[in-house]
Amino acid sequence: MLLSASFVLAQSPPTKGKVSGSIQDEKSQPFPFVNVLLLKAKDSTLSKGLAADENGKFIFDQVDAGDYLTLVSMVGYQKIYSKIFSVSEKTVNLPSFKLQPESQALNEVTVTAKKPFIEQEIDRTVINVENSIVSAGATALEVLERSPGVTVDQQNDKLQLRGKDGVIVQIDGKQTYLTQAELVNLLRNTPSDNIEKIELITNPSAKYDAAGNSGIINIKFKKNKNFGTNGNFSIGGGIASPGYGRGNASLALNNRKGKISLFGTGSAFEGEGFNSQDIYRAIPYEGKTTTFNMISKSDWRSRNYNYRAGMDYFATDKTTIGVLFSGFYNSWKNPLRATNAEILNDDLSLRQTYHTDTKAHNNMNNISANVNLKHQFNDKGKELTFDADYVRYDSKGFNSLDTRYFTPDGKPDGTPDIIRNNMPALINIGVAKMDYAQPVGKGKFEAGLKSSYVKSDNNMIFETFDDTWQLDPSRTNQFKYTENINAGYANFNGQINSKTKYQLGLRAEHTHAIGNSVTLNSIRDRNYFNLFPSVFLSRNLDSSNVLNLSYSYRIDRPNYQSLNPFEYYLDPYTFQKGNPNLRPQYTHSFQLVHVYKSFLNTTLAYSRIKDMIADEVPMLIPEENKTYVTAENLDHQNYVSLTISAPIPVTKWWNVQTNVTGAYNQYKTFYRNAQFNMNIFTWNAYVNNTFTLPKNWTAEISGWFNSPAIYGLLSSKSQGAINLGLQKSLMDKKATIRLSIQDPFWSNKFRGTTKFEDIDLRVKSTWPSRQARITFTYRFGNQNVKTRQRNTGSDDIQSRVKSGS
Repeated sequence: MLLSASFVLAQSPPTKGKVSGSIQDEKSQPFPFVNVLLLKAKDSTLSKGLAADENGKFIFDQVDAGDYLTLVSMVGYQKIYSKIFSVSEKTVNLPSFKLQPESQALNEVTVTAKKPFIEQEIDRTVINVENSIVSAGATALEVLERSPGVTVDQQNDKLQLRGKDGVIVQIDGKQTYLTQAELVNLLRNTPSDNIEKIELITNPSAKYDAAGNSGIINIKFKKNKNFGTNGNFSIGGGIASPGYGRGNASLALNNRKGKISLFGTGSAFEGEGFNSQDIYRAIPYEGKTTTFNMISKSDWRSRNYNYRAGMDYFATDKTTIGVLFSGFYNSWKNPLRATNAEILNDDLSLRQTYHTDTKAHNNMNNISANVNLKHQFNDKGKELTFDADYVRYDSKGFNSLDTRYFTPDGKPDGTPDIIRNNMPALINIGVAKMDYAQPVGKGKFEAGLKSSYVKSDNNMIFETFDDTWQLDPSRTNQFKYTENINAGYANFNGQINSKTKYQLGLRAEHTHAIGNSVTLNSIRDRNYFNLFPSVFLSRNLDSSNVLNLSYSYRIDRPNYQSLNPFEYYLDPYTFQKGNPNLRPQYTHSFQLVHVYKSFLNTTLAYSRIKDMIADEVPMLIPEENKTYVTAENLDHQNYVSLTISAPIPVTKWWNVQTNVTGAYNQYKTFYRNAQFNMNIFTWNAYVNNTFTLPKNWTAEISGWFNSPAIYGLLSSKSQGAINLGLQKSLMDKKATIRLSIQDPFWSNKFRGTTKFEDIDLRVKSTWPSRQARITFTYRFGNQNVKTRQRNTGSDDIQSRVKSGS
C-alpha cells in the first residue's frame, strides 16, 4: 500500500506545444533563476511553474492547447504579466521580459517552508532529520537505517552504502576515526535530536580524501543562525520491546555579538537493550563432522555524553579565526552474556554441552581540538583556509569468560575454562591542511595540501585462571602502529558552453605505515604512492533534463586493528582476530545521474574493486573444533546499481518520498583452497508518507525493505520495518511534542548463512528494534543567530580507529 503511491503520477498528458521566453534585469542583462508561472487565461489557475535558467531563459513543454498568460516575479522586483496568447502544436516565443526594482523596500520578509525528509541533489542525497517525526527521540543509527541506499548490519556492527563496504563517516565534515563496530556503537548512542541533516555522497571529487570506496556519509549537527542569543532544549524517553528503557536530553546555545560568535551543545543518552544470537556450524575433520548448536543472549547498558564548544572571531570582513573543541564519553557494559551450546557427534548424538558466562565493558574518551583560519581576498571567490587538528582516543576494554562443560546427562565434565583480558588502547592523531580557491574566467581552480600523522598503542593482556590468575604469553600481545599520509590535490571546474559544465581533479597521496607486534617481534613496513584522478561532466539537455557523468579512483586502507593479530573470544570455540597481511583495496567508480525537472533522480553506477577487504570471513581450526572470523583480501568485486528517487505530491496534505535501488554484486577470489564465485542481485526500497493535518498536527508513515544480500561471504535474508509518527506544534510553534512507534511488527531481524567447501555456518540475530518514544523540544531566544558551518582538517583517518570493542 505504501509503495503504490509511487505510481500515482505515472501517466502524463500528450504533448501539444511549447512556450519559451527570456528575462532581463533593469540593466538589460540576463536575469537568472526568476520564477515564471504559466496561467490559464480563463480563470488564472496555475498550469505549470519553473525557474529561469542561468541565462534568464525558460521553456514550458508538454503544454495542452488553449489560451494562457505568464507571470514573471522575483523578490524586490515588480511583477510582470504577459498578454494572453494561444498554444497549439507549435512553439510560442514570447517577447523578452524586463524586470524593474520595487520602489518600496520591504522591512522584513519571513519565508516558512518545510523541507522533505529526503532531498535528491545533483551530487548527493540529503536526509533532513530535523523535519522527521519518526526520527524524534531516535538515534543516529536508526535514522541511517531508514536512509536510501544505506544498510545497517546489526549482527556485525557494519554500515554499507549502495551495497558496498568502505563507507567513510564524517561528523560536520570531520571524520570520526572509529572502526565500524565502534562507529555503530557511537551512532547507536547519539540522539537524532542533535542532527540537522545527513548527506550521502556516493562519488566524491579529488578535493576529498581518497579513502572510502562506497562514498561518504556526512552527519551535520544543528547550528542556529542569527545575531543575539538563542538555543533549544529537547528531552525524550522511550521503551523497547520487551521492556528495555532509554532516555535522552540535549541543550544547544548560540550567541553572536559584534565580531565574536560563541556556540555550544551538550547531549546525554542512557539506554539498555539486548542481543540474541542463534549460531549453527558444522566442522568436518578427518572424515567426521562435529556440529555446534549455540544460543547466546546478552543484556547491555550504554551511556553516552557529547559536548561541542567553539568560537569564531571575525577579525575583518575578509578574515575569520575559529577554534572548536569537541568530544564524547561512551560507556558500554555487558553485565552478563549467557551462552548455552550443544556439541554433536558425526551421527548427531549429543557429545557434550557447555555454558559460558561472559562479562564485558568498554569505556572510551575522545577529545578533539581544531583551529581554523579563513581569509577571503578582494577578488570575489578567491579564498584561503587553514586547519590544524589534534584528536585523542583513550579506550579501556575488559572481557572475562567462565565456561563449564557437562556430559550428556548434565554432570560436570572436565576442568572449567576461565579467562580474562584487558584491552587498553591509546590513539593520537595530528592533522594540518591548507586549501586555496580562485576563480579563473568562468571557472574555479582549487588546490590544497594535507599531512596527517597517527600513532596508536594497543595492548592485549590475556590471563587464564588455574587456582591463581596467570599470564598467557601465547595470546598476550602489544601492537603499535604509526602512519603518515602526505597529500596534495588540484581541482578545476568550468564550462564548455552555457549547457555543459566539467570538473577535473587529481589527488596524490604518499603513505608510510609501520605495524609493530611487539610481543611477536614482527614488524611490517609499508611505503607506497598513488595518484587518484576524478572527472565530472554535467549537461543541461533542455529545461527539464540534466545529465551528470562522473569517474573517480579511490583507496581503502585497512583499519588499524584489522592489521592487529589480537584474538577476541565469544566462547572457547568462537573468536575474532586481525590479519597483519591485509593490503589496501582500490576502486574504479563510474556514475551516471539523470535529473528530470528537479523531481525524478535516476542514478546508474558501476565500480570495480581490486583486493577487496572483506571484514567477516569465517575460518576454521578443524582439529580444535574452533571457528573464527577475520579480514581477508578478495581478488575483486564488480558492482552495478540503479537508484530511482522521486518526491510525489499526491495531494496538498499528502506527500510521498520514494527511493528504490537495485544492485548486482559479483565476488571472485581463491578461498579455502578453491575458486569462490558469488553472484547476487539485491534491491532495497524506502517510502515515506507525510500528512499535514488540521490544528498544527502532522503525521508520518514510512517503511523500508532490504532484499537478501551479501556481507563479505555471509548471505543474509531480507529485512524490513514500518515506522509511525505523530507531531503537534505548541506555544506559537516554539515547541513540539512527537510520538513515534518503530517496527511495531518486530520484522527487523538478521539471518545469514555461509556454505562453501568445509565452511557450514548459519546465524540468526535479534535486538529490540520495536520501540515507542515520546520527545518534547522547545526553542527559545532569537532564532536568527548565524554561526559558521565549517569542516576541519581531520577528514580521512578517524573511521579507521579500533580499540578492541
